[in-house]
Amino acid sequence: MDAQNPPKRVVVCGGGVIGVCTAYFLSKSGAAVTLVEKSSIACGASGKAGGFLALDWCDGGPVSSLARASFDLHRSLAQELNGAELYGYRPVTTLSLSITETAASSSAQSKRKSGPKIPSWVDGPAKGPRIIGTTETTAQVHPQLFTKTLLSKAVEVYGLKVVIGKLEKVEVTEGEAKAVVLEGGGEIEADAVVLALGPWTGKLSLLGSMFRISGLKAHSIVLEPKDPDAITPHALFFSYYPAQGGKPMDPEVYPRPTGEVYICGMSAEEEVPDDPEQVIPLPESIRVLKTVAKNVSSHLVEGKANVKAEQACFLPCTDDSLPVIGEVPGVKGCYVATGHSCWGILNGPATGAAVSELVLDGTASIVDLSRFSPARFSRGRKW
Repeated sequence: MDAQNPPKRVVVCGGGVIGVCTAYFLSKSGAAVTLVEKSSIACGASGKAGGFLALDWCDGGPVSSLARASFDLHRSLAQELNGAELYGYRPVTTLSLSITETAASSSAQSKRKSGPKIPSWVDGPAKGPRIIGTTETTAQVHPQLFTKTLLSKAVEVYGLKVVIGKLEKVEVTEGEAKAVVLEGGGEIEADAVVLALGPWTGKLSLLGSMFRISGLKAHSIVLEPKDPDAITPHALFFSYYPAQGGKPMDPEVYPRPTGEVYICGMSAEEEVPDDPEQVIPLPESIRVLKTVAKNVSSHLVEGKANVKAEQACFLPCTDDSLPVIGEVPGVKGCYVATGHSCWGILNGPATGAAVSELVLDGTASIVDLSRFSPARFSRGRKW
């Protein structure tokens, strides 16, 4: 860039998958980007999510075009960045199954013969398998490795700068974003600011007064089976009926090419703490997930498999179940990207690419963002 046309200075706030994808595409397009993160990169849901990707599961709704564009971008990014090796990108076959827990189910696992479509390692009382995704329509990544790979590429090749610090406010002068102010008084000047704060969006008064982002607390465990080669590349979605009756659960099981098996479920809306490091899993939720694991497979019984992680994270949800992506009403040069719920890892790349286009070109061509604009919350409201 010559002195007459210096690169646009953009500050992206938030080091999760949405912020990192946005910073990646902005810096790749020639912007001078600074990424501000309070704690550490991918320390929330972007490091603790399942990483499941689906081409067409959002079809028929307003998120369809975003999801399809992002699924395709994941595929091309994996080719460009060696995703199969660096962050576990791979196509998977996805199955839906049901399990009815019985008092004897955990000890009777080996007695059940595997059905034609049930992977042999799923030797608990699972039944009724249906293929709900093929290697053409479903895939996976390790979300923390994916996020950190994009970040490293942007830092090493495209000049992205990373600052660890807490965002205090966006400095707005005459209706335009001019800088971000950090806790302790630090200030970073900017021509544009992108706020990708996930479930912490509401903590910033500028956005918290416009719309509500709630936090859905999701629990997960990561297991390391002793014989990882026995575990096939399937994503499994269960209807799980506990032995004591009550409401069925919907746990999900994702083997990873790293040899780990990720199991999630047990979600509930809860107040989001100020610090991502303060997110603590509920012991009872972890206990239930371990029970699910042993009823899915003898390979996943605690003791036979090492428990690598017991964790929880917050998924950012909006009241209308749509993400919020676009320029903040009344603040020129200030953009928001949040509220992706359980599809943040899937929709990160297309969101980042679209926000990059919006910031640099004034409009997004990869996907129509109009349905996701934060202006939808202010229509009819007097400022």
